[in-house]
Amino acid sequence: MARAIKLAEQGKGPTAPNPTVGAVLVDTSEGDGTIVAEGYHTRYGALHAERECLADARSKGVDPRGMTMYVTLEPCNHHGKTPPCTEALIEAGVAKVVVGTRDPNPVAAGGVEKLEEHGIKVITGVLEEECRDLIADFLLWQSSHSTFNIIKMAATLDGKIASRYLRPEPVSSPESFARVHELRARVDAVVVGGGTLRADNPSLTCRAPGLDPDFRQPYAVVVTSRLPDNPDAYTLLRDRPEQVILWTTEAAASTTLADELRQRGTSVWPLPGGPRCFNLSVGFERLRYSLGCYTTLIEGGGRFALQCVAHGLADELIHFVCPRILGDNQAPSSYFGRQDVTMEDTMDFRIIKSERTGPDMLLTMRPL
Repeated sequence: MARAIKLAEQGKGPTAPNPTVGAVLVDTSEGDGTIVAEGYHTRYGALHAERECLADARSKGVDPRGMTMYVTLEPCNHHGKTPPCTEALIEAGVAKVVVGTRDPNPVAAGGVEKLEEHGIKVITGVLEEECRDLIADFLLWQSSHSTFNIIKMAATLDGKIASRYLRPEPVSSPESFARVHELRARVDAVVVGGGTLRADNPSLTCRAPGLDPDFRQPYAVVVTSRLPDNPDAYTLLRDRPEQVILWTTEAAASTTLADELRQRGTSVWPLPGGPRCFNLSVGFERLRYSLGCYTTLIEGGGRFALQCVAHGLADELIHFVCPRILGDNQAPSSYFGRQDVTMEDTMDFRIIKSERTGPDMLLTMRPL
């Protein structure tokens, strides 16, 4: 199942709004068994993991009859973009199916019962927490109208994300920087605050090697009450204005400046609320339903990041811990903006994965 999970992770991004799923076929005729075929859901509309795995077996001349398949999510039992995976497993003669977690989608559920009706032994709940973490985005899409929002943060050991001079200087290692571009490759929009736009003048594009020629860069979303009055000074607004969305106040969105930006191809969306108290959920829902965005990467500053966390809009934290110390109280912190709080007021997370990226440590976290 651990191998099936690693396979499934390769489908993150292109499979949306479907869940990511991995499957392995195991020959248990001798000993503990050997993996003889693998598959994962590669993109929305393509074969599901089980059918990919069976296709891999056929390409290798492997007969799956009597074998065991491990799959991270309950095989679907309905006709969607592809026929039911339960039918494929039954026709292939698979003897046993080990399932990570049941499907929360009532339309697709019922696969376990269908398999058992046809004499296939089914075991469920193997590495269930890990398999549910794998489809956390899908679970959110099923239960809300929001995008799945990932906050990316790179900070020194003392929690600083820049010097007091707010220069666009790297905090993390080149290896961590490369991982950020891998993240941008699988999201639909990158979101920053106006302060980040003015301090860093970022491009917010994915520059990972080996991108598909048809790869579409993620939208760039800037949250600001101060619309830029000199758009040519900013890389985003100069190089790809039609892919930029400005979230701003209702008053700012009604100005002549807003109209001029729209004429350049940039979208200007008013959000309820005011400076530093925007109703961000409105913006995320509009991204999903107007532009087909399902996953965002939030790369704003510490104040904006805390606002997203405090309003329950941070579904995952990708936090690079860099073994460096700045030691300057005036330097911006990774999360800030609250006052008069104690340890009883913390917003708590659980670590679901930790790994090295060059000299840095990468922590992936989810809200408790």
